[in-house]
Amino acid sequence: MTAEPLSDFSRLCVHTITTKGWELEEAVEHYAEAGVSGITVWRQWLEGRNPAGVGQRIRAAGLEVVSLCRGGFYPALEEKSREEAVEDNKRAIEDAAALGSPLVVLVCGAVPGQSLVESRKQITDGIAATLPLAESLGVKLAIEPLHPMYADDRSAINSLATANDVCDQLNHPLVGIAFDVYHLWWDPDLEEQTRRTAEANRLFAYHVCDWMTPTTDLLNDRGLMGEGCIDLRGIRALVEKNGFGGMIEVEVFSNRWWEKPTAEFLEAIQQSYLNHT
Repeated sequence: MTAEPLSDFSRLCVHTITTKGWELEEAVEHYAEAGVSGITVWRQWLEGRNPAGVGQRIRAAGLEVVSLCRGGFYPALEEKSREEAVEDNKRAIEDAAALGSPLVVLVCGAVPGQSLVESRKQITDGIAATLPLAESLGVKLAIEPLHPMYADDRSAINSLATANDVCDQLNHPLVGIAFDVYHLWWDPDLEEQTRRTAEANRLFAYHVCDWMTPTTDLLNDRGLMGEGCIDLRGIRALVEKNGFGGMIEVEVFSNRWWEKPTAEFLEAIQQSYLNHT
């Protein structure tokens, strides 16, 4: 099973962290000029700016605000730190609403030395504590399962099945999943769990990049689509078979690409999007 090549940029969204050499205003201008359709704003790019004004600027440029990234990091050994995490996530939800973003992506967090079971409980409790605000503002919360190599300190949610289990516990239409191929491509249960995700109407977002071989940095050595070993068209066919037709979000952390001129990087993103995604 493989998807047909993409022929235009009507579903192309780029994360501001991907083109991190640009300030927000530059990213909006260059994305619009290049024909990119959507933008996912990372919270650093809102610092010192009014989220409502940023949202207006983005829409005036003809771009769609796809999501705000990121909330999460709920687990902690001390209760005070967990309470602070909840408050920070409430601020993210408020910023998303002001920005006009339909969802906040959650990188859920973990604590070295604390059991994954306990961290998952704290994640579930933390999300639950923010749900009344999310509901009042109409903002979705998308749990992003991360690759198991991040289970020590970045996320105790390491598979699509685990993310679905948390969604089942919370049982709320505003809680769903951000599906990132970088983190999920290896999963032998991917087809079954994608179907489970879709049947529950919780496939909220779809992120793409590629897995480099060898990987020289566990965080900042992602590849452009087509540079690595992920079956990108096969996975896109899987999510589309299960009803996903939303934006395809390019999220690339790459020291190698960040050393190049950002305009050159954006051009390469567009070519790899058409040729390999």
